[in-house]
Amino acid sequence: MKQFLSLPQRTEKPRQNGLTHVLDKGLGPNAVRDLLNTAADYIDIVKLGWGTGYVTANLAEKIRIYRIHGTLACLGGTLVEIAIAQGQFDALRKWFTDLRLRYVEVSNGITDLTQAEKGRYIRELSKDFTVLSEVGKKDPRVVFSPREWVEMIEQDLDAGAWKVITEARESGTMGIYNPDRSVRDDLVAEITGRISPDRLLFEAPHKSQQVWLIKHFGPNVNLGNIPASEVVALETLRLGLRGDTAELSLNK
Repeated sequence: MKQFLSLPQRTEKPRQNGLTHVLDKGLGPNAVRDLLNTAADYIDIVKLGWGTGYVTANLAEKIRIYRIHGTLACLGGTLVEIAIAQGQFDALRKWFTDLRLRYVEVSNGITDLTQAEKGRYIRELSKDFTVLSEVGKKDPRVVFSPREWVEMIEQDLDAGAWKVITEARESGTMGIYNPDRSVRDDLVAEITGRISPDRLLFEAPHKSQQVWLIKHFGPNVNLGNIPASEVVALETLRLGLRGDTAELSLNK
């Protein structure tokens, strides 16, 4: 495609920053092909959410399709937590190896896995995989102070996590967001005042959240839990090709 507009500079795959991390809730192989034929250049990591990878038919083929388009799959942290709770960590690790996964996610959002225990699993998995850790609980009754958020993120990074995902859930009403899906800007400011945004992957399933993060951290902020149907729309936000972020291209 002919490029004639002056737009914000975007990183290119394989990226270290400017990541788009997409949530796959059970797409079939044909849907995956359609998605990648349209948007492969913009998708870096696909998370097969929760335990969907465990019950997906033709999983290895689906992962292979992602891989040949330069997009890497990762299974959800919830599955890892359940395997650990059932004493099946070694079996899970072998399965990840058999699937030729490069990325794994480690979380403690639904179980009582302590930060110290989580760190041990991060260190162990880092020997063979690139680890994405996730900070934040999925129970709305559990609220961490900004200081606790910073400490947990630092601990996961020290244990060997490549990036730390800030929890939001698919609803975008948890973790770094308020129940009305607005950003907890004081919390984000506290976290990013201590930790470089480049080390973080902000879950941002809703457009308003994506817009806020792009405006505050630039077009190459790492964004996660993006719905598969919204990948191209997000790229237009990053490039200032949508009214919400048009200043990025109009002020070039």
